[in-house]
Amino acid sequence: SFDETPKMPKSRYAIMTRYMPKVGRHGLDMMYRTCTIQVNLDFSSEEDMRRKMQVSMKLQSLATALFAASPFTEGKPNGYLSWRGEIWRDTDNARSGLLPFVFKPDFGFKDYVKWALDVPMYFVVRDGKYHDCTHITFSQALDGALKGEVADWEPNMGDWANHLSTLFPDVRLKRFLEMRGADGGPLSRIAALPAFWVGLLYDAQALAAAETLTRDWTFEDVQALRDAVPTQGLNAPFRGGRLSDVARDVLAISRLGLKNRARLNQSGKDEGIYLDPLDEMLRKGKVLAEDMLDEFHGAWKQSVEPAFEAWQY
Repeated sequence: SFDETPKMPKSRYAIMTRYMPKVGRHGLDMMYRTCTIQVNLDFSSEEDMRRKMQVSMKLQSLATALFAASPFTEGKPNGYLSWRGEIWRDTDNARSGLLPFVFKPDFGFKDYVKWALDVPMYFVVRDGKYHDCTHITFSQALDGALKGEVADWEPNMGDWANHLSTLFPDVRLKRFLEMRGADGGPLSRIAALPAFWVGLLYDAQALAAAETLTRDWTFEDVQALRDAVPTQGLNAPFRGGRLSDVARDVLAISRLGLKNRARLNQSGKDEGIYLDPLDEMLRKGKVLAEDMLDEFHGAWKQSVEPAFEAWQY
C-alpha cells in the first residue's frame, strides 16, 4: 500500500509530497509507487533536436504500450496494462504530458525555454537548504519574487538546471533528450528500450522513415492515443486501425537503423537482437502486462509474488 512504501529521504521530496496533492490525483503514486526505465539520447544541433524530439514525442505512447508492465496495485489487478501510464495522465499536468508546441514545424529551443519559464518551480537550494518555491514560476523568480524570502534571491544557472530537472513531459529536453514513456521491466526489456530508440533516432535513413510515418500525426491524434494506451495497450485504436499495426512498422524502422549502424557482436549480429522480445510479443499479440495477468489468474493462483522471480530476464 502507499502507507507501506518506503520514502526517499530527500529534502526535495518533502516539498514535492506537500505540493503534489494540490495539482493532480496521482502525484504521490507517481513519486512512490511507479518505476520507469529512461533512455537519454544526444542531439547535435537545434534542427537535430527538433527532428528527434518530434518523432519521439509522437511515438512515446507506443513505447508505453510496448513496455506496459504495471497491471497490479496492492497485489491485485488494477484494470490497466500500464498503471504508470494512467498515473501520468493526472500528475501535475502543468509540467508533464505532451507539449503542443513540439508539433510545430519550426519548434526550437526558444519554445521549450518559454514553456519552462512559466511552469511553477519546486525549490531553490541555498547553503544546502531547500526552499519551497511552488508558489511562483521561474519567470516570476527572475522578476524578483524571491526577494526577501531567501538569501541570494536572484536565480542562477544552478537554479535553472534544477528547474529543468523538475519538468516531466513525455520527452524531456536538457542537454540531451530523455525518453520517459516506458514502464520498468525485466532485463530483456531494459536492453530492448535503448535499442528501440537508438535504431529510430541515430541513423539518418531510419529517422527520415520515422518522420515520414508520423508526419501528419496531430497533437489530438497523439493525445487520444496517450489516453487509450494505459488500458488498451497495443489494441488501442489509431487512425482507423490498431496501434499494433503501427508497432510493426516502427519496429521495422528501428531494426533498419540498427542494421545500418552495424555495431556487431562477436557472432556478427547487430543490435537488432535486443528487439527480439518485442517482435515475439507482437507475434503473440500480448504485451508483458497481459502475460502477467494470464499467469496471475492461472499458475500464480491469484498472487503477484511469482512475478518477482518469473520475469527477471
